[in-house]
Amino acid sequence: MTRQLLPLNGLRAFEAAARHLSFAKAAEELNVTPAAISHQIKALEAFYGVALFRRMTRAILLTDAGQAALPNLREGFDRLAQASETLRAQCAGGTLTISVAPSFGAKWLVPRLDRFHAAHPEIEVRIDANDRLVDMTREGVDLGLRFGRGGYPGMRVDLLFSAERTRTSPVCSPRLLEGSQPLAAPADLRNHTLLHLDWGDTDETAPSWRMWLLAAGLPDVDPTRGPRFSMSTMAIQAAIEGQGVALAEEIIVADDLAKGHLVRPFDLSLSDPMNFAYYVASPEATAGQPKVAAFRDWVLAEARGDQA
Repeated sequence: MTRQLLPLNGLRAFEAAARHLSFAKAAEELNVTPAAISHQIKALEAFYGVALFRRMTRAILLTDAGQAALPNLREGFDRLAQASETLRAQCAGGTLTISVAPSFGAKWLVPRLDRFHAAHPEIEVRIDANDRLVDMTREGVDLGLRFGRGGYPGMRVDLLFSAERTRTSPVCSPRLLEGSQPLAAPADLRNHTLLHLDWGDTDETAPSWRMWLLAAGLPDVDPTRGPRFSMSTMAIQAAIEGQGVALAEEIIVADDLAKGHLVRPFDLSLSDPMNFAYYVASPEATAGQPKVAAFRDWVLAEARGDQA
């Protein structure tokens, strides 16, 4: 006999009826009718070719065969229940692997993670910080915070931050607004160091000082001078330290602006011509897992709070 042929519904009906010595109470426990319990047990007795109950006028009693089978069957269902709870716990808790760009992870996600840990101590978060587009299913990633256009086949995708929140603006330390050469107008950038993010390619659509200076009507200011950084968090930290002025996404520096570590000296900002936005993405097959849903609901609520 193979496991696929086990009459599990009948075995479950027999175990409940044997425990209660009542078809009615077994039916109440399993949320079916007494007639359904009686039918399942008759089918079980026919399947094994042995009587399991002696049916009296107002009661039922186990036969010798029923008494012999009950302990092992009860233990089997207890083990099955334990296995089910183990699987449920693995889905509800355990390790949750999140893929996120290093800069967005460091400046926006990580400062908020303690609130997620407080709400869901049963979930251990693992951050996979990189700029490449990972294959979540193949690489065992549960959820990704992605910057792009949102067209990800096979994924559940939720908008985290719209393209408006990805505008790029100059930011600097408040100290640069004072001193012998205060930064009061865009033209004053001639007297200050420009901090650059090196995109690592020749993407002409990436926001740059050349774009911003042209938009500000300052074509005579050299857009190439100043140090270059491979990560925006480095350029932002240099700006916080007063080493120059950086171009940064508003959502990335929102906390530093709120805390006064940085200021926006000018109102002019650049919109992303690619209309990219931030999204929460997870494989459709696992998007409904409790731990994935818990993080998705939490991170979307955090984003709504920021926007408010």
